[in-house]
Amino acid sequence: MPENLKIVIPMAGMGSRLRPLTWSRPKPLVSLAGTTVLDHLLRMFDTIPNAEDLELVFIMSPGQDKMIRAYMQKYYPKRKIHYVEQPEMKGQSDALWQARELLHGPILVVFSDTLIENSFARLQEESAESVAWVKAVPDPRRFGVAEVDSRGNVTRLIEKPNEMNNNLAVVGCYYFKQGAKLLQAIQEQFRLNISLKNEFYLVDAINLFLEGGVKMRVEQVKTWLDAGTSEALLDTNRYLLEHGRANVDEEGAVVDNIIIPPVFIHPEARVNNSIIGPYASIGAGAIVQNSSIKDSILSPLVHVTNSHLEGSLLGHDVVINGLMGKFNMGDNSWANW
Repeated sequence: MPENLKIVIPMAGMGSRLRPLTWSRPKPLVSLAGTTVLDHLLRMFDTIPNAEDLELVFIMSPGQDKMIRAYMQKYYPKRKIHYVEQPEMKGQSDALWQARELLHGPILVVFSDTLIENSFARLQEESAESVAWVKAVPDPRRFGVAEVDSRGNVTRLIEKPNEMNNNLAVVGCYYFKQGAKLLQAIQEQFRLNISLKNEFYLVDAINLFLEGGVKMRVEQVKTWLDAGTSEALLDTNRYLLEHGRANVDEEGAVVDNIIIPPVFIHPEARVNNSIIGPYASIGAGAIVQNSSIKDSILSPLVHVTNSHLEGSLLGHDVVINGLMGKFNMGDNSWANW
């Protein structure tokens, strides 16, 4: 593999489907299974040889820059990162166009709310000009799908097909051996004004890319997780805790508490006289007292007392006292009975 492979992560957008968690922080920094969505995303690339030396390209909305830069500097100080701003929300193709000066040579494009379990080690010997990662789904009508010919080459991508006979949903991860060829297709997309509600979708650019004679193969993934909505975030939290992200996997492992695995409790959290789990993630500096927490994500510095929570998402520095039920609260909120 050429040394100049870049991992391109478009992460611009308001994260409206995850509000109120995203009112005050970018979607990639929302808490998930003991860390952030961004951390889980970056772990996906660990199978690439010398992954820590690869360049990252973050494409962000105005206002995201400061928080994401600070996070990466604190936790990934040695990574080489290019920060690119997308001034207007004009779609995925426009986001990549903003980074056009960086997108020459091989690139791996991954959307920030897409998590897959897959080995990228084969990219080292990849012969195809491009690759789309796909997942077979029971009902493809809610997704974009890849239409594949008898030789296994993608003929086109179809957004939300009406028919059920093609079930290979594209998961939001693509490899291009020559990023410049994708940029040419995006430029043609702009020229033809192929857009929907003033947004330029990458699917349309890829179809122009394919019409130009470039070959694309598919690679199927077994696990495709989503972090784009509140319910999906909780589903993904459950899966990750069941598959190696829990750090408390024995009942009664924490003194003076009842633990029902799988659970993640950050070493810097304080939990007293509480029932935790199953499927609970509790962040750094959080305090939980005289409470039960089930199927929930508590971000760092949350303070919960005398409460019973299930199916809840709590942002940073949330305070809850004396409540029961399901809550979805953004950073610095409080609820008290």
